[in-house]
Amino acid sequence: MPNHGDTSDTTYSPEWMACVDRLRAGDLAARDQIIELCGGRLRVLARRLLARFPNVRRWDDTDDVFQNVAMRLHRTLGTVPIDEPREVMKLAATELHRELLDLARRYAGPLSFAANHATNLPGSGILERPLVPPALGDAPAHDESLDRWTAFHAAVTDLPDDLRDVFSMVWYLGADQKVVAQVMKCSERTVRTRWHEARHAVRVALDGVPPA
Repeated sequence: MPNHGDTSDTTYSPEWMACVDRLRAGDLAARDQIIELCGGRLRVLARRLLARFPNVRRWDDTDDVFQNVAMRLHRTLGTVPIDEPREVMKLAATELHRELLDLARRYAGPLSFAANHATNLPGSGILERPLVPPALGDAPAHDESLDRWTAFHAAVTDLPDDLRDVFSMVWYLGADQKVVAQVMKCSERTVRTRWHEARHAVRVALDGVPPA
């Protein structure tokens, strides 16, 4: 599984704690500073995870994904109570997962957006238009790996809450199991067990065939 870098830095810094205290007190403006504090990490994660979608990069780049995840997280921080800075990690993992699932659904399958549009057609002067015969356009061929990634993210969504939370923080954010245990307020042994069970459930859902 991927390692997306250290996810524990500045977790209990005075700046983080001040933001959480402000948010808990009802100051929704604190969300902007929270996004700024974790923005660099989210951007790196968006770039690395986006690399897993060979045809999606044609339509969305790292900035697109980052902005969408940031907006999702901004909305969520306004509705979900936050008691500790580490809980932002859990929310960020959830929103990153949801964004990638939406991308996978949007660009996978013969009826998807990507499969039915061509770009930069000679002489058209139009960025996007309905699919034309292959000889006249350059619409991407259907990529079965996108279907597999769609199934993968959907399988994560279908996990029980405790397994999904662990899987999301480890796989999407690259958090180590010690940090996950602190966020989940459980033992590292429990995290290891849930991580094993979550991986097994996803593997079964994919019939043992992981995405490319």
